[in-house]
Amino acid sequence: AQLVESGGGLVQDGGSLRLSCAASGRAFSVYAMGWFRQAPGKEREFVAAINWRGGSTYYADSVKGRFTISRDNANTWYLQMNSLKPEDTAVYYCAAGNGVLSASRSYNYWGQGTQVTVSS
Repeated sequence: AQLVESGGGLVQDGGSLRLSCAASGRAFSVYAMGWFRQAPGKEREFVAAINWRGGSTYYADSVKGRFTISRDNANTWYLQMNSLKPEDTAVYYCAAGNGVLSASRSYNYWGQGTQVTVSS
């Protein structure tokens, strides 16, 4: 199984980006999908998650109201990021798993990461 992120890049403060994650190699229909990020010198942190039915979403307080997670089928999901701030700069990872969705230990499959840089 493989997860591949895309859509990262450089954006100005207040700008928007849309990250995508494409899964292959197995069916992920019963997995929840999540996004995590890791800034230089910091631990990986939870950003957002969506359950396997797609009916429930969860967000870190730091991104609530600015980021939106969605999925359009079992193997593709997105993170729409609006009103970006310099503190959002990090490598963003998509992941698939189940359990406590805000905990990285709940995820069995991870992408390689995509860099998001927000300039001030």
